Amino acid sequence: MSPKSSNAPHKRPRGRPPKSRPVAATASLPMYLPVVTRPPEPSAAPIPIVLRHLAPAKVSEVYESYWRFAAERQAVFFRRTRGETYPWTDNPVLAIYKFTNAYRASDRVSQYLIRHVIYRDDLPKSPREVFFRILLFKLFNKIETWELLERAHGPITFEDYQFDAYDAVLMRAMRTGRRIYSAAYIMPPGSRAFGRPAKHQNHLLLLERMMADRLAEQLAQTRTMQEGFEKLRAYPTIGDFLAYQFITDINYSELTDFSEMDFVVPGPGARDGLRKCFVDPGGLNEPELIRLMADLQEQEFERLGLDFQSLWGRRLQLIDCQNLFCEVDKYARVAHPQVAGKTGRVRIKQKFEPTPEPIDLFYPPKWKLNEKICVAASQRAAAG
Repeated sequence: MSPKSSNAPHKRPRGRPPKSRPVAATASLPMYLPVVTRPPEPSAAPIPIVLRHLAPAKVSEVYESYWRFAAERQAVFFRRTRGETYPWTDNPVLAIYKFTNAYRASDRVSQYLIRHVIYRDDLPKSPREVFFRILLFKLFNKIETWELLERAHGPITFEDYQFDAYDAVLMRAMRTGRRIYSAAYIMPPGSRAFGRPAKHQNHLLLLERMMADRLAEQLAQTRTMQEGFEKLRAYPTIGDFLAYQFITDINYSELTDFSEMDFVVPGPGARDGLRKCFVDPGGLNEPELIRLMADLQEQEFERLGLDFQSLWGRRLQLIDCQNLFCEVDKYARVAHPQVAGKTGRVRIKQKFEPTPEPIDLFYPPKWKLNEKICVAASQRAAAG
């Protein structure tokens, strides 16, 4: 099923439109548009009203925390990469609770996927094999499950894949009480579509159907991220959120080469974060609000006096701004408990547990960041 029109990508116009030209409700929001503020309350900082569109989009105090959270979470990331000692922040919420990185590709699971699943010198690099590995990994989204299958069967390839063999390994793991799925998001069981009693069995059959349909080859021919999203979305058990996450992960490989600024689909957590940040969206839909944040990032960091360190020159992309809304939803439960979300959640479940291992970063080579990381590491080493 195709996504609703509100999820359609929007292209940013070049240059400033003439003053007499109206800006349509579905248009992109260029960075030159001004930020205005309400008159300040007594002894309170002014709360910005973001942009004039159909109507001014009014924001709560959580909006400002969005930018402060992004800047401090990214600062924590760089402090860790430089090998600084724990704790990496004075922010009590960030110090106690677990949050993902400002950039999705910097997270532990994404880093593992990129380096140890996609870009492996000892594994086949054909589109079919790369696609198979990515989807097999992402269906469980758990490093330990991937490594469990590798220990049992050696290097994972579609050529050597057998349903019964993979099923047996996963069944044994579950019988011993091991969790084979990540808690990051919930995978629908798929029993209605594939008829097996165990969730993992249905997901293996889902992957088999994709391979039989030659979905890898289809995706390699797609021109836009939204088109790839729609192809994934057509399969049983895959809704909007999963389809967007999967096409983002596939796009880390050489199979596709979409810009992460092409298309965005907000997940449930991001939608709650949007509601907490925006008291009144001013006529903008959720994808437009996320694009607004991506377009205004430098302006807002400067306005708030925040020293945001980009990812070696790579700006926050739509997927990153979407994820930040999800994280600020959690952050606001503690930092802004008076601002209620639709879900009514008031606690952050996961506590932060520091790991002393150094971070060995690796990003999709097509982003051309790995060379910059090596130069930065060399400069730090030379500085002593």
